[in-house]
This record gives sequence, C-alpha cells and structure tokens, in this order.
Amino acid sequence: MNYKIIARNKEYKGKAGLLYTRHGVVKTPVFMPVGTLGTVKTLTPEEVSSAGADIILSNAYHLYLRPGLDLIEKAGGLHKLMNWKKSLLVDSGGFQVMSLNSLRRIKEDGVIFKSHLDGSEHFFTPELVMKIHKALGSDIAMPLDVCLPEGSSYEETEKALNQTYNWAERSLTCELVPSTDIFGIVQGGFYLPLRLQSLKITEELDFKGLALGGFSVGESKAKMYLLLSELQEHLPADKPVYLMGVGSPLSLLKAISLGIDMFDSVLPTRLGRNGDAFTRIGRISISNAIHKDDLSPIDSSCTCYVCRNYSRAYLRYLFLSREILPLRLLTYHNIYFLIHLVERARQAIIDNSFGNFWKNFQEAYSPKGKEEEQEDCNNAG
Repeated sequence: MNYKIIARNKEYKGKAGLLYTRHGVVKTPVFMPVGTLGTVKTLTPEEVSSAGADIILSNAYHLYLRPGLDLIEKAGGLHKLMNWKKSLLVDSGGFQVMSLNSLRRIKEDGVIFKSHLDGSEHFFTPELVMKIHKALGSDIAMPLDVCLPEGSSYEETEKALNQTYNWAERSLTCELVPSTDIFGIVQGGFYLPLRLQSLKITEELDFKGLALGGFSVGESKAKMYLLLSELQEHLPADKPVYLMGVGSPLSLLKAISLGIDMFDSVLPTRLGRNGDAFTRIGRISISNAIHKDDLSPIDSSCTCYVCRNYSRAYLRYLFLSREILPLRLLTYHNIYFLIHLVERARQAIIDNSFGNFWKNFQEAYSPKGKEEEQEDCNNAG
C-alpha cells in the first residue's frame, strides 16, 4: 500500500490523498460503507460500487464464525466470494470485545468469545486474526484490540491500551500475504494522556496507517470533538488516519477539518432500513404524513439513481406497505449521499475552499433530534 498526499487545506488540517491498494486507488478523505458479514445490507456489490464506493469494510470475527475460513479460502478469498472487485478493509473483532461483553473473557493472550450463533467457544489471538485476514485477502487489516465503552475507568483504559499495544506487536510478527497492510489502532478512551501515550507507542511500530478506535461508544459529540481537537497536532502528517465508527454528516466534515482521512459507519444503512434519509438540510423520515403527496425526490440537489427516478410519496407508500424496495432505495441514497459529501469536501480541500464549503453545509443542515449529540453505536451494517 502506498499513500500520496496531493493537497492540504491552508486553514484547517484537512488533506486530500490517494491510497493505493492491491484492488485499486482510494481517494481520501473517504467514507467506507459497512459490509460486516461480507455484504452491505440490502444492496448488491454492483450497486455499492455505482454509489461511488471504492472500499468497503467487513469484519473478521463475524466471517470467521460464518461462513467460516474453509469456504472463504475455497472461493479464493472474500473478494471472489462476495463478488467485490475493489478494496476491502477488514476489522478484527475488537469492537465485539465491547459489544459482546457478556459473551467474552479477555485474557493476556487474546479473547475467548462464546459464539452468539451457537454458543461454541473460540479463542481469538492476534495471530488467529492475522490468519483470518490472510484467508480473507484483506487489503487493509486491523489487528486485534480492546475497545471499551465510554465511562470506563482510567485503570481499565490503561490496561486495555497496553493489551492493544502488545497484541499489535505480535500481529506485526505474523506472516501475511505481501499485499496485506496493517493499520495500528490507537486506544486510550477519553483520557488525553492515555491517548497520547497510545499514539506515540503505536506510531513507533511503523504501521502503514493509524486508526483511532474507541469512538462511537456512547460519548457525546462534544466530547468526541474535544478529544479529536486535542489529538490533531499529534497525528501523523504523512499517513492515512482512520476514525472508526463515525458517519453522521456534520461529524464527517468536522473530523476532516481535523486531519482525519477515513471513516466507516452503519448509520446510512441502518437509517435506510428504518425509513430515514439524509438530505442537504437534514434527515427526513419517509413515513411522515407530510410526504404523502410529495412528488419531489428525497433531495432535489442529489444526483443519485433514487433521486433521479423516485418521489417521496412513492417511497412512503412502499415503506408503509412493508415492501423491500424502499429499504434498498433509501439505503442506496444514504450511502451515495455520504460518499459524495466526503468527495465534495475532498475537492474543496484541493480547491482551498474547504472553509466555505463546511460553513455553507453547516448553515443549511439541521440535525434531527439527538443526531448531533451521539453517534449510533456500530455493530452490524
């Protein structure tokens, strides 16, 4: 993997780059749709690609349990099994350390998981996770880490940080396919000294990129923004930085202004399946009566397939009729919206107009409910 920065914003920390992987070039900043189980829910790979995605995210823990490594290897890797021809970033299962806390035990050497599928026990070690990445054919591999919920004590967070670092060291000693690159994961919760410590020691391991883990775990947006602002001066200037689990529109632009390059979130797919859609002025719920006779598109400024062909009234009628099609169409629109929002931010960085772009978007966009208070916790897309 190679990473090339082609522009930096003069006023903010935002940067535009090119990330070269075995399966193509990814323009950064980039929003990555989540395909936890080897599929972006409700959409075909061709539809995800047509929405503008050059990279998606899957999960080693879930794919190891089902369909299992034997089938994936027999198919020739995850790309071939799921018919995805572009780049894949694969998470390790570190998030499941938090989300499945009633089904796991953390040990010095790894994590014992009790499968949520059949109750069987599996011992996830850094080495096993690297073996899974090799079988999957991950373009970018995340090592096993310990993710904690917001509100964890200083002592718990420090212990998790040290375990994450030790597992990162072990991950780098594993034999991987040459085309697999590993990002180091920075933990430390919401304690700035621990975050800086984790950032320093993880940087010393010389990973291809860095991921900021432990966000979108229940904290407020204000708390997340403050910590990211405090970290920005210490982030590497010449490597891609990935903020794990963040994907609401205003959060994406704020993080881009602070030097973050890569994002993922289940938010657009989850909202789509529940009848919500992003627009340039805020989220809408398609089931609301106000859309009953509205023959306009979801967003008149959006050029996606859905907005070019379907009205709010039609989508509402289908959604209330419990049809499957509106779930697919709303999901497609939401993914397209976020991918192209980040693309426009990237172009604004290149044009040195990011400040105006960001200001104009903020002035037009009205958050829905508690949207700007807290990110949806991520698990499966």
